[in-house]
Amino acid sequence: MKKQKRVFRNNLYALRLLWKICPRQVIHKAATRLLGYFEWLFYSAFFMRYVVHALETEQEFSSIMTFVAITATVFALITLYNSYVNGSVLPVCNVIVNKGLNRILFRKSRQVELACFEDKEFYNKYTLAMEKADERLIETVDVIWGVLFGVAATIVSFCFMFEVDKYSVLFIIFPIIGNFVFNRKMSHIDFERNKDMAPYNRKIAYVNRVMYMADYAKEIRLTKAFSLMRRHYDEAIQGVIEVTKKYTKKAAVLHWLWANFVFAFIFEGLLIYGAYRTLVSHSMSMSELAVITSMMVSSTWILIGFTESLMKAFKNGLFIDNLRTFLEYQEAIPESYDGINPGEEIQKIEFRNVSFSYKEEEVIRNLNLCFEAGKTYALVGHNGAGKTTIVKLLMRFYDPSEGEILLNGRNIKDYNLQQYRKLFATAFQDHQMFSLSVMENVLMRKAAPNDEKAVVDALKMAGVYEKVLSLPEGIHTMLTREFAEDGVVLSGGEYQKIIVARAFVRQSPFKIFDEPSSALDPIAEYELFEQILESGRNKTMLFISHRLSSVQNADYVYMLEHGAVAEEGVHEELMEKKGPYAEMYTKQAVNYLAREEVGA
Repeated sequence: MKKQKRVFRNNLYALRLLWKICPRQVIHKAATRLLGYFEWLFYSAFFMRYVVHALETEQEFSSIMTFVAITATVFALITLYNSYVNGSVLPVCNVIVNKGLNRILFRKSRQVELACFEDKEFYNKYTLAMEKADERLIETVDVIWGVLFGVAATIVSFCFMFEVDKYSVLFIIFPIIGNFVFNRKMSHIDFERNKDMAPYNRKIAYVNRVMYMADYAKEIRLTKAFSLMRRHYDEAIQGVIEVTKKYTKKAAVLHWLWANFVFAFIFEGLLIYGAYRTLVSHSMSMSELAVITSMMVSSTWILIGFTESLMKAFKNGLFIDNLRTFLEYQEAIPESYDGINPGEEIQKIEFRNVSFSYKEEEVIRNLNLCFEAGKTYALVGHNGAGKTTIVKLLMRFYDPSEGEILLNGRNIKDYNLQQYRKLFATAFQDHQMFSLSVMENVLMRKAAPNDEKAVVDALKMAGVYEKVLSLPEGIHTMLTREFAEDGVVLSGGEYQKIIVARAFVRQSPFKIFDEPSSALDPIAEYELFEQILESGRNKTMLFISHRLSSVQNADYVYMLEHGAVAEEGVHEELMEKKGPYAEMYTKQAVNYLAREEVGA
């Protein structure tokens, strides 16, 4: 019962949402459904009865033709309206719904905190909500009208048949049994069959995807990977065949029962019954026979349409549930989070006894850090030590489980989130390049007339300007080939330098570089660090790295292990301690020989 109530509420939610986006879509969908049922019922209950009765009673031919002409005109107007709606109104409405719904979804996706995208269950709901969301929302509302008007049309058709002959209504039991018993069992079989086929279909889809994607082309041509993939493909096809065989007999029997109950028993049974009463017992007129036979056809198709709409309403309830769950989610750290203005200066940032757990796993524990204005800091440690998590906490993508982070002596939760984040310029290790021009990828906003020089200077400092200059349109060249066939694809190291240029071009008092040189060779790494240090004079800077090639130039180093500070101090002090930092530095020393030669 709870499930049915949830489905009902979900469908009402879909109706309200579509009404909010495009009321015209809702109105015209309702009107076309209503007029469709009206045509069936009017033709079966009134038109056939009147014409046959008029012929039986030998009414004037002109009056019969007048009635027929009026009916034909009304039906022609309905057809004209349907053509207008389907040809002119709905295509425009569909675009409006697509734009409006995606705008709502995009706005919500920007509001939810980063943890939502890293939560598998939530992310699945998000992707299901986004997939063909506009089409499925429109279909859901159309189905709602199908259910509501289908119920009304079914009741009206029953009343007409009962008025003509109360026993004829009993024949409606057959399509009811066929639709609500056998059709439901067939749907259950389809569900089970699709569930059993899902692992095999996933394999087939994967192989198909691999065979057509450029990313896999080189390996397939240079190795025997194709034969391995073909083996999995053949096994998956065989699995689909076995699953199909498993359900074939049961599905065939149910389909036979459904077809007979829905069509054969009512059509043939009611026709024989009516013919007997008309021709043998003479207890039914020809007009009444015409009505019940015509109503028999209409009632059957109305029931079929109502059943299909009802089944789709339950099916679409899952999609609406995902959409509703996503849109009604209350963000822990909404992007619109308001608070006081933090100003434009950073005097000091402190982590006080900060701990952070992700899905009950402690990632950061009892952490104490301090970043003072104008100094350069390094967070070092092996992969998984918690370095990037500290940056996410600092940027307030997450809030600490325990402890607090202070900016200028005040908890960062007190500040307006967007104004607080403007204090930082970041270059992340897991960066993303957008299908935009080089200039737009550096600025990450709409370019202003005086931005070009700043972008060029940032690219020069990042050591990638010469490469960008060689591109067809320089800094206005489109990156990636998502939007343009002549878009440029750069190397990993070149992309990483453009990411660093993002941090250079942004005028923020605190700059963060998360593994800025992971895709570079030691010489290029040294040169990049020199430029970063040069550009960061009089600013607070934080380096995050597991490679210690240039951290000796930092004013202060924090060595992290398992989410806690293992050692801290300046480079020379840490080397003298001969602890974890010195051990890690010594093991990586071979990578610094090239740097020392360049320095010499």
